[in-house]
Amino acid sequence: MTSAQSTDHLLPTPPHDPFFRAVTAPAFTHELLAGLAAGRYAAVRVPGFLPRERCEEVLAALKEREFDSYGTNRIHPPVMRFGVGVSDHMADGGVADGYWKALEGHREAWQGLGLSFDPFRTCREGIAADWPPGVAVGRRGGREMGEGVAREPNQGFQVHFDDALREYADDLLDTPLIGQFAFNLYLSVPPSGGETVLWRHRWQPEDEAYRLPNASYGYDEAVVRGAESIELTPEVGEGLLIDPRFFHAVRPSRGDRRIALGFAVGVSASGRLLTWA
Repeated sequence: MTSAQSTDHLLPTPPHDPFFRAVTAPAFTHELLAGLAAGRYAAVRVPGFLPRERCEEVLAALKEREFDSYGTNRIHPPVMRFGVGVSDHMADGGVADGYWKALEGHREAWQGLGLSFDPFRTCREGIAADWPPGVAVGRRGGREMGEGVAREPNQGFQVHFDDALREYADDLLDTPLIGQFAFNLYLSVPPSGGETVLWRHRWQPEDEAYRLPNASYGYDEAVVRGAESIELTPEVGEGLLIDPRFFHAVRPSRGDRRIALGFAVGVSASGRLLTWA
């Protein structure tokens, strides 16, 4: 027996939080959504959330269109997207007026795809099918926010978190939120890579020492060193809800494009789900 083998049994078992876990289910149920909001789960996965033929319809239409990138001064490596997200229109803790103009073009571009169904409405209704308070697109100043975007992070997303409460000086939506999820629906996945990684670590003031330079949204991965993690490999047609207040990242794709529909989901004080992008 080598010395390494003789001491293996002495190594401490890494701590595990039983509530930091991903669950897989045939549908988003009331119990699962409530559990995600309460912190009982870190992620909920629904394989086959959107039938493959519908995924292929959206994907075929998107492949005929040119994607733009998020602002590369803030998001690097570049992440391509079709549609408009509010994150590129933040100004002094609020939303710049340019967001609303950009949103007009976004809606025209999505309508121009000529799809036989509205994929964002279909996803919203699927998430809230067992949620009695229902779901709607969130509003700011009485105006409806964007419904969602198609994202293509083939070079990955840096480690980051999403939390509207911290990112905006006042409430982002007209209705205060008491919880937040992030939703993805995978249209195309690579043969390897493209995993979503979540760490059991939420933002703390000292984490700013790890923020990447030039007003980046991301952090050096050392910020989550030693934290428990979950790695989720995407599947075509899968719907995924995560608690985005946990630090998370997307690994680079290898061999094909990783394209997903995405939007944020807030839980309002009334219990209604409100989405935005």
